[in-house]
Amino acid sequence: MSLNPLQMHNTKKELRQNFELTGLSKSEIANDLKISEVKLEKIFKLKQRTLEDTWILRNYLLEKVKNAGQEPVPFNALAGDWHRHWFLNADLIDHQQMSKGDS
Repeated sequence: MSLNPLQMHNTKKELRQNFELTGLSKSEIANDLKISEVKLEKIFKLKQRTLEDTWILRNYLLEKVKNAGQEPVPFNALAGDWHRHWFLNADLIDHQQMSKGDS
């Protein structure tokens, strides 16, 4: 499943807004997720090939925003239970297993 241009714009905005609410740096997030900052930036720009990586970042940001005592910005396109999307590997998302490399 792919996002239309409006959904892509909104998803990038939602990722950015939730990132800002965490109070964390991109370096801290990359370190937590065991990925490079290059890869993290690709995910924020929705240029990452592996769809699961974006869902992992989404879940991570939502958790960190809540831990910071903030109200997360809801995701519109990345909404609901990822287990119900046939095109996603839910096990990878559940275990925060990012794809290897920077592409």
